[in-house]
Amino acid sequence: MIRQTVVKSNLFLHVALLTLACGFLPLEEVDAQRPREEIKANPNLCANNYRDYPVPTAKLTPAPKGYEPFYISHYGRHGSRWQIGKNAFNKPYYTLNRADSLGKLTARGKEVFTLVKAMRQQGMSREGELTQLGAEQHRGIAKRMFERFPQVFAGETHVDARSTVVIRCILSMENELLQLAALNPKISFTSDASYHDMYYMNDNDTSPYAPMIRTTAAEDSLEAFYKRHGNAPHLMKTIFNDANYAKSVNERSLARQLFSTAIALQNTELRHQFKPVWDIFAADELYDQWLLTTAYWYTYAGPNKLNDGAGMYTQLNLVKNILETADSCVALPHPGATLRFAHESDVLPLVCLLNLNGYGNPRSSLENLDDEDWDVYNVFPMACNVQFVFFKNPKNTSKDVLVKVLLNENEAKLPIKAYTGPYYKWKDVRAYLIKILGKRIKQ
Repeated sequence: MIRQTVVKSNLFLHVALLTLACGFLPLEEVDAQRPREEIKANPNLCANNYRDYPVPTAKLTPAPKGYEPFYISHYGRHGSRWQIGKNAFNKPYYTLNRADSLGKLTARGKEVFTLVKAMRQQGMSREGELTQLGAEQHRGIAKRMFERFPQVFAGETHVDARSTVVIRCILSMENELLQLAALNPKISFTSDASYHDMYYMNDNDTSPYAPMIRTTAAEDSLEAFYKRHGNAPHLMKTIFNDANYAKSVNERSLARQLFSTAIALQNTELRHQFKPVWDIFAADELYDQWLLTTAYWYTYAGPNKLNDGAGMYTQLNLVKNILETADSCVALPHPGATLRFAHESDVLPLVCLLNLNGYGNPRSSLENLDDEDWDVYNVFPMACNVQFVFFKNPKNTSKDVLVKVLLNENEAKLPIKAYTGPYYKWKDVRAYLIKILGKRIKQ
């Protein structure tokens, strides 16, 4: 719940006082510490978009009586991958290699250097490529989709799959299709990865809204935030045995590099050989690194007031494709599924544009992202996905078509009136999507 900073009415004040009198903390005080406590309990959460995909455990709400699933429209990210760019492997390696050659690493520093060397050895020339874990994630997602909504994939149906032209996305798509084919050999498939579809599959750079993201106000705000949260003195003491030598190393840069190594480990097979290295950071330092990443994504993909949420609007073509494809498929007797495979830089702004679970509501400032519950580690881990699952009553075709939205396979909320529970009338969702498409920000 977003923290309220101003009491707007006497009624609100009376309720708050009554809550305190009953011995309860206000919700905003409870939620203010939630991300910090969750990360403390599970440091992997601080990885945000490098988080290993969390297998869902919550049970789904049964469909209303008489309704069955008949179509799924999906948009998701590729699975776990290696870090992107040679510098992700080279920069920490060369820094620690030089320190090691001069005898400036502590025993813990040498252990961290061993991990850095192993990541570099395994990851170089695989920059950004899908890992084995990434393939397994997508086979699991396909299997659960099939088992949760068997009517969608029953008999001789069709699955249309599209991917961006990036190989990790193509391989993610093919792993899901292979799993579905194994579960039902009668399914027919079409799959494609073409620049023809990139205008809606990955419109981050070509969208007319892309140049509007990096406003001076947004850039200055983010840079100031970085300066307030980038230091890591505990890290430097843990890695280096010479304080004077440590001063010659760019503290913020090395902290960011080693944080990137630490969060990437969980996505590789090296996770079986090396323990996580969260301990090289103090608790506040680790939390600050999460804040830095969270602020970056809020600024460029979220409902940032300083650029009018321009990052979200890069996904308008995707919303249009979801709407138009659903319109054509809902009219068919057994449409199957539409699967799309792309990147977290598309999924996060899509979630914000749809305002799923309130992620599209602007927060007051970068400093309050943690207090105001913008915990995006639940939104865009590796293999993250949004699924629109459509339901109809086959015995009464006059009944409304229903739809529910899953975020990472968990039921999500739209800011519109529900039919019941997590189920919405498609005509209401459709009207909501059309309203989104009609939105424009100043150009």
